[in-house]
Amino acid sequence: MSESRPGGLSISFLCAVDHGGVEETSPAARTAALEASLDLFALADELGYDAGYVRARHLQSPLASPLLFLAAAGQRARRMDLGTAVIPLWFENPARLAEDLATTDLLLGGRLRAGLSSGYSAQLAPYVDAFGITETDPQERVDRVLAKTLDLLDGTIVATADAHVEDIEPGSSLRIQPQVRGLRSRLAYGAGGPARAARAGAQGLGLQLATLQPDDGTQRTFEDLQLEAIAAYREASREAGHGEGRVAVSRQVVPVADEDELERFLTLLPRERSVDPADGEHRGREIGGGRAVFSRVVLDTPDVVAEALTSDRAVAAADELILALPFQGRPDESARALTTFAHEVAPQLRG
Repeated sequence: MSESRPGGLSISFLCAVDHGGVEETSPAARTAALEASLDLFALADELGYDAGYVRARHLQSPLASPLLFLAAAGQRARRMDLGTAVIPLWFENPARLAEDLATTDLLLGGRLRAGLSSGYSAQLAPYVDAFGITETDPQERVDRVLAKTLDLLDGTIVATADAHVEDIEPGSSLRIQPQVRGLRSRLAYGAGGPARAARAGAQGLGLQLATLQPDDGTQRTFEDLQLEAIAAYREASREAGHGEGRVAVSRQVVPVADEDELERFLTLLPRERSVDPADGEHRGREIGGGRAVFSRVVLDTPDVVAEALTSDRAVAAADELILALPFQGRPDESARALTTFAHEVAPQLRG
């Protein structure tokens, strides 16, 4: 496993864009909620962040169509990369996803960094009718959708034109359009354990690691579990001829300026998670029901936050740090956190 980063550590952020709640509200209110998040991305671009990510949710209040949002964000954030962490593949049609990824990347001028993964719930029942899910094995569906999407992005011929296909010579090969060179190399997979991480490396995808890891019962620390996944990914990537690949790790750390700000952020973060670096990490159940080890949450002064990150061995082994903003925070609170981190923490990480 290589711990060197010739280009330095990239620093990005992840936020939960909200389009106004699940209860009926006015279109103007929903538009205003999205506009506030677009403004946040414009601010982050000015502050020098390397990338901004959104997560996706369905049948809930947070953003359901992340690629549409990123296409709009790219008109305001003109420099940094834009991506997802993650698009849950349970709900996707491979052909439509490939078309949307390619079109979004063109609109962003080659700045799309889409993260793909399984999803956020082990329970498919609420989604079956709306999304036409027929498989009984969720992971089997995810693997099928991922493999097909990658094939389509690689230019696999899907059919031969006949006389009924307008403006194309009969007999011509048909592929998903648009075809965008280099897009696949900027995709990533959100994996947990080493087996899925290695699979991502073998496929030539980047690796995204979240703020939790599957608990394998060995009582190893969160950092050790992530280091194992990173090592498996790097090895598989090298063996498949993709070099070291690219690893991004998320951390929920928030630099606070005073006691009032600390109290406010405490209300936004899960109470069972540690807010003291000395308290370590938390073990419990993740949203899908499985046992997981969660990273520690650090709410403290910028210097303490910087120290927590510089001493984090998994961050040291990664290429990109993603600052996971509190998902229930208001846009103005997220803006303050991004500003403080950019001005007072990031310089210490980049040396």
